Amino acid sequence: MGERPEAGWASLFPVPSEDRPREVPVEAPLAGTVVEVLVEPGEVVPVGRPVVVIESMKMEHEVPAPVSGRVVAVTARPGLTVSVGDRLLVLREASLDGPAASPTPTPAATGVRSDLVEVLERQRLTGDDARPAAVARRHTRGHRTARENLADLCDPGSFSEYGSLALAAQRDRRDLDDLIANTPADGLIGGLARVDGTDCVVMAYDYTVLAGTQGFYGHHKLDRLFDLAARLVRPLVILAEGGGGRPGDTSSPSVSGLDVMAFALLGRLSGLVPLVGVVSGRCFAGNAALAGCCDVIIATEDSSIAMAGPAMIEGGGLGRFHPDEVGPSSVQHSNGVIDVLVADEDEAVAAAKRYLSYFQGRQEKWSCPDQMELRTVVPEDRLRVYDMRRAVTGLADTDSVLELRSGWAPGMITALARLAGHPVGMIANNPAHLGGAIDADGADKAARFMQLCDAFDIPIVFLCDTPGFMVGPEAERTAQVRHFARLFVVGGSLTVPYVTVVLRKGYGLGAQAMAGGSFRAPVLTVAWPTGEIGGMGLEGAVRLGYRRQLEAEPDDASRQELEQRLIAAAYRNGKALNAASHFEIDDVIDPATTRDRVLVALDAAPVPPPRRGKKRPCVDTW
Repeated sequence: MGERPEAGWASLFPVPSEDRPREVPVEAPLAGTVVEVLVEPGEVVPVGRPVVVIESMKMEHEVPAPVSGRVVAVTARPGLTVSVGDRLLVLREASLDGPAASPTPTPAATGVRSDLVEVLERQRLTGDDARPAAVARRHTRGHRTARENLADLCDPGSFSEYGSLALAAQRDRRDLDDLIANTPADGLIGGLARVDGTDCVVMAYDYTVLAGTQGFYGHHKLDRLFDLAARLVRPLVILAEGGGGRPGDTSSPSVSGLDVMAFALLGRLSGLVPLVGVVSGRCFAGNAALAGCCDVIIATEDSSIAMAGPAMIEGGGLGRFHPDEVGPSSVQHSNGVIDVLVADEDEAVAAAKRYLSYFQGRQEKWSCPDQMELRTVVPEDRLRVYDMRRAVTGLADTDSVLELRSGWAPGMITALARLAGHPVGMIANNPAHLGGAIDADGADKAARFMQLCDAFDIPIVFLCDTPGFMVGPEAERTAQVRHFARLFVVGGSLTVPYVTVVLRKGYGLGAQAMAGGSFRAPVLTVAWPTGEIGGMGLEGAVRLGYRRQLEAEPDDASRQELEQRLIAAAYRNGKALNAASHFEIDDVIDPATTRDRVLVALDAAPVPPPRRGKKRPCVDTW
């Protein structure tokens, strides 16, 4: 037989299809217009390599090769409109043993991409390192920068900034490079952070940017951050140094700026979250208003806080003043505006952290002073004055007392403290001032502190030593009737547990005010052995109740002798021991056991459930 031609054999014994090179169509995965064809016939492409770019709804989509192979046909062309499933090209499947085109380079292979470089550079320009001259001026004046203060306040790595790329609204009169270089963050740095482990909203005005004034976009940032504090129910810290409203933002579409929401939003936060204002240097107008809305103002000795700066004062025709003459700390601490006065910004930030700690729950580690020392706080001589602060610090955990408004209303002491790690508020009469009598300022100081404690579920300990409310025509000129009544109205609305300890004098309405309105109102009312209790001061009660008998005495000597006998009898009757025998108070106790008795009473009270809303509409700013 002759040999068969090769073609004949192939027709009789065809190669199985799975062994032939497979042709694979590349189809359009979506409707659109072909923008670019990335391959040519004969080119070998790897699987996944983009081969065609299709634009759909203003977005460009890369179509990848479904298999590795050689391009054998291209039907797509730029400008061609395609539908889903339309053929774009055909690949003949093949291995990539031969030379193949390199895949499209990725950003990682070529370094940092240009858009990211631009962002990183803009962010760099917002930092202190980009403005060495401004930072140097700040340091020369003995101050830290806003970012340095925030770095000290916030836990490392926890600060997440909002609005860092904002600029002053002055683009119609200054070029962009100038604004970027000189108005970073529009002078307000703020965001979310942790302070000693607690999530907070923090913000600081940057005095190196247009004197820390409030800009158009800065106000938008305020609104954003205040809203976050409300929604997240997080404490708010404001470093408020600055000059108030900024008239130079001529690019903003605003006439008066009176429609900004910041002050309303901040006001709504009162009573919902702790509000901490920190002031160093000059703080005027709008910045001062922000600080004034806070529950507490912590300020440095070189601070000046005022509702108007020198420019506004002069503009009102009221004279010319140096900024340090307007609301200096010596004035604002003595009149009650400043709650905590400190030496410098380091201490101010430390005080802010300390204040916030009382709203962070119980501390597990604590120690306390020798309680036996409390036995010697009150002298045996009932007329001898003593230091009430010894009782406050002696009763509380060691180094846990933070006194508020110490420069104002010296007759009343208000302080945050801890007992066995638990935060408490302590309110005490000061017998070294007016004998402990409560004047109008003292009533305001105590009533406002009671609101603060109640708003945030902090129990209260009253240390009572008062002859009552202040009396006399001069005292009545201070509107005492209304100021004193605040103690009864606020005391009657308290929902936190509270305890009253009578150290010495507990007389009249003043003593009742130091017990929420009645000795029956506290969860515990006790006295030390030095306690004396009565409807009014002993001397006044004798002179009023025995006037006729005293007037009937033939001379001053006998009148004085009778008065002293009557006072001694009244004292014996009003001794705490006798009052307890009539069950007008719960007990007379050894001063050394005060801490234990107070803790038992407070621990017996129900623990309030977690809240996301307000208990009180607000905390009075005064």
